Amino acid sequence: MSPQTGQTTTPQAGKIIDVVLDGGSLMTRSADIEMERHRAISDLLVENSFRLAQNDSAPGPYHLRLALSALEQRVHIRVRCVMSAQEDDISLPLGGLRKQIHDYVILCDNFYKTARAGQMHRLEAIDAGRRSIHDEGAEMLAEMLEERVILDKLTARRLFSLLYVLHMRGTEVL
Repeated sequence: MSPQTGQTTTPQAGKIIDVVLDGGSLMTRSADIEMERHRAISDLLVENSFRLAQNDSAPGPYHLRLALSALEQRVHIRVRCVMSAQEDDISLPLGGLRKQIHDYVILCDNFYKTARAGQMHRLEAIDAGRRSIHDEGAEMLAEMLEERVILDKLTARRLFSLLYVLHMRGTEVL
């Protein structure tokens, strides 16, 4: 039992143990996008801190399902607590993240093109810009979620990566 709350905790309480991306966005844009998806999910499942802010009866661990609605311009996150089977649906407008996602798409595209062209001297500068935009997007996402979810910076970064993947899976190959 937790001495502060009197509740029993599991070793994976406050953790995400499974992530599913929206089945309606299964179009694969490129190997680069699939690599980003695999890395973000793998890293997220290895290390994360995630807890519903106003639901002590659903301490985790959690299964997440992420979906983008292009028509509504929203991201939908379904959170299911494994221990209590409670579900919480979180819907966020993408408007606040649109610029960061757009800029991140451009920087990632430039990064992969530059790497394939073997222009290693340019990669460091592009990657620094990419990390900066990624950090901004993750911080904005965390702020948008703060009343519903308590998460750390790394978890917010990985969730932002998954939003990028969902966005890119829903666009046509250039």
